[in-house]
Amino acid sequence: MSEQAHNMESQTKAAQEERKEFRSYAWGIGLALLLTVVPFGLVQWMAMPRVTLLIIIGAFALVQMLVHFRFFLHIGFRQKREDLQLILFSTVLLIIMVAGTIWIMASLATRMALPGSP
Repeated sequence: MSEQAHNMESQTKAAQEERKEFRSYAWGIGLALLLTVVPFGLVQWMAMPRVTLLIIIGAFALVQMLVHFRFFLHIGFRQKREDLQLILFSTVLLIIMVAGTIWIMASLATRMALPGSP
C-alpha cells in the first residue's frame, strides 16, 4: 500500500512539474511575441525619431534575449553560474570576432579606394 501511495505522490509531483514547465513556456511565448510585435508596430507607424527608435529596438532585443534564456533555455541568473559564465564568454568571443572582422574590412576598404574617388 505504501508503494502505491509513493507512486501516486511521484505522479502528482510529475504532473505539477509538467504544468509548471508548460506555464513557463506559455509565459515565454507571450513575452517573446510582445517584445517582437511592439518594435514592429513602432517601426510601422514611425512613432518616434529614428535614433530613439533604434535604441528602443536594441533594448527590446536585449530583453528578449533574457526572456529566451530564462523561459526557453531554463538558464536562471542565480543558479547554474557555469551556464551563465559560458554564455558571457561566448558573447565576448563573438563580439571580438565581429568587431575584428568589421575593423579589417573597413581597413581594406580604405586601402583599396582609388586616389581620385570619394
